[in-house]
Amino acid sequence: MQKLKRLLFSSTLIAILLVSWFYLHVHSSVRFPAIPYEISIPAGANLKQVSQQLEDAGIILNKWTFILLARYHNQESSIKAGDYRFKEDITQTALLKTLTKGDVIQNEIRFIEGWTFAQIRQVLNEHPAIKNLTTGLSEQEILRLIGASETAAEGLFFPDTYYFVRNSNDIEILQRAYQNMQNHLQSSWSDRAESLPLTTPYEALVLASIIEKETGLESDRAEIAGVFINRLRKGMRLQTDPTIIYGLGEQFDGNLRKKDLITDQEYNTYTRSGLPPTPIAMPGLASIRAALNPSETDALYFVAKGNGESQFSTNLTDHNKAVTQYQKQQK
Repeated sequence: MQKLKRLLFSSTLIAILLVSWFYLHVHSSVRFPAIPYEISIPAGANLKQVSQQLEDAGIILNKWTFILLARYHNQESSIKAGDYRFKEDITQTALLKTLTKGDVIQNEIRFIEGWTFAQIRQVLNEHPAIKNLTTGLSEQEILRLIGASETAAEGLFFPDTYYFVRNSNDIEILQRAYQNMQNHLQSSWSDRAESLPLTTPYEALVLASIIEKETGLESDRAEIAGVFINRLRKGMRLQTDPTIIYGLGEQFDGNLRKKDLITDQEYNTYTRSGLPPTPIAMPGLASIRAALNPSETDALYFVAKGNGESQFSTNLTDHNKAVTQYQKQQK
């Protein structure tokens, strides 16, 4: 009987000591190597792997206390991958709460209106938090991977700021930007003006890309769209320099010459009628809406004034006068 009492007493004492030890550890501050401190939890890491990572980094003294804590709170499978930043010392309980809530650092990348697909690929390749899976792939291979039906990537991605966790890959981000563009394009197409000389949303996207590159001032956007729509209705050539520049590619040295205007190529809207075969850049929502809801205007010409504004004309005589006037002012 005496032995049993001693055994029960010893067992109770050990249990109390273990509980006290556990309570002390999980409610004491973890030891970050520095403040602020960042840690990255890799995708697919389980509780034991994360606990070992925390122990190896010197953040917790013993991985088993963290494992027991997670199991006690039924959070064994709830830790979320991503980058975490801690600005002050916290307890293991608070650390577990942060890792299971997924309060991760949001990385970001921005695609700018008027950028080409080549520029998008460059910023994706250069971003340190993005895993690049498209190196060496053709446009067609990339489009297939993101589930796009188009054969050319130009203009298909919506300009916006995209947030993501570290080690997201470029395919995932391109898929989001592509779907974003599809959603905006379809919505704008549904609200388009009547009797436009555009038969598909893709044609609207092509025109919107030209408007994006031609617009220097927001207030001119819809009227520039109106000029192009008028020209398409009349069967006039668009005669827009940005399409030629795009077609020249790396041959363009910053100066557009007369020979460039008369040398035929598929993006030369001086020598060819109608829209070019693909967009020439990534248009923003304002340009898409302008293409599908242009100003009602009689203008058929416009020229840049040099201050961001455009001068609009209804006939060639007035347009030539405006060209002469503003070219002189810019010299």
